Amino acid sequence: MKLQPRPEKNNQPTIFWILIAISLVHLFNDSIQSVIPAIFPILKQSMNLSFAQIGMISFAINFTASIMQPVVGWFSDKRPTPAILPIGMGFTFTGMLLLAYAADYSSVLIAVIFVGLGSAAFHPEGSRVSHMAAGSRRGLAQSIFQVGGNAGQSLAPMLTMWIFIPLGQFGAIWFTGVAAAGIALQMVIARWYGRTLIRNQHQKKTNTRTMNPDVRQKVMYALIVLILLVFVRSWYASSVSNYYSFYLMEVFHLSVHDSQIYIFMFLAAGAVGTFLGGPLSDRFGKRNMIFASMICAAPLALLLPYANLFWTGVLLAFIGLVIFSSFSVTVVYAQMLIPGKIGTVSGLITGLAFGMGGLGSLILGNWMDSIGITSVMQMCSFLPLLGILTYLLPSDQKLKQWSSPV
Repeated sequence: MKLQPRPEKNNQPTIFWILIAISLVHLFNDSIQSVIPAIFPILKQSMNLSFAQIGMISFAINFTASIMQPVVGWFSDKRPTPAILPIGMGFTFTGMLLLAYAADYSSVLIAVIFVGLGSAAFHPEGSRVSHMAAGSRRGLAQSIFQVGGNAGQSLAPMLTMWIFIPLGQFGAIWFTGVAAAGIALQMVIARWYGRTLIRNQHQKKTNTRTMNPDVRQKVMYALIVLILLVFVRSWYASSVSNYYSFYLMEVFHLSVHDSQIYIFMFLAAGAVGTFLGGPLSDRFGKRNMIFASMICAAPLALLLPYANLFWTGVLLAFIGLVIFSSFSVTVVYAQMLIPGKIGTVSGLITGLAFGMGGLGSLILGNWMDSIGITSVMQMCSFLPLLGILTYLLPSDQKLKQWSSPV
């Protein structure tokens, strides 16, 4: 395994206008992607879908992104291609156009696959742009990038309330305009990306090293543990964002409109947590931040299924704030595990977050049809307890030793 050595000190400046621009595109991309869960209550009623079919729609978009993101990341590591950014948003534009006119369940599946392809093209390259613009503040940079995505995801309940309840499925047509704006902004970012690649090629040193076999084994072990943690977090987040509105409607007899407010509280607090997590990890360490995020969320998650309506709102907000604080940190930690493979690693971790969330939606939807939504939500409350696995990850200092030139 050939790796680029990790520099001891990074004196490059942090380019905030690029970070803000790529975060804004991330908001566009993920707000469009959030149309899919936002439209679930509408599709369930208009097409008479089961929970299993709802889960399959979620699985289709997330699994597409999961499979393709590592592929795009691997390709961009071999041959960085700025044009992927606007092309990916073009797929998203197509998906939204198809969704607005989808007449049946199969058409919806095809539409969301296009959206998944667009997301797969964006995330690894977007993470690479964030890394290139980060300078020495990698945690902060990744947080700025990821907070755009989480803010976009948090809009899903509001989209249901403001667009899909009054307009129905055809409301998706409005998001073709958002995608068009994203394409225009991606073209600006792509030009900066291309110029920076040329400049870096002139400055690049050909110094590489071979990773010690013992260290390689430890890295792979740590990567497996990290993947398990992404799996746990994604399943839990998926259970809340995709299905908790149905739980609130069944248990507390809320309307579709009112139930979306609680999901918005969870996702909006998650966006705040995503932003705070990066700078905190720069100060206190990446592994420590991941550990604190998972362990602090566990008791709150256990209480959630037994809370009254008021405390449900409070707990959802705090759980979102805490559990999403490790979202961007996980990506940076993975990049530290395998330096020099920014696209592949970013695609793997964010792709897994999508894929595991989609797989979780599919399985949970089938379970809800079989044993009921209340029982499944009680089962999901135990998932954050598995965050104790973070203790098995090597410390940030150990990662620096592994990646230092010998």
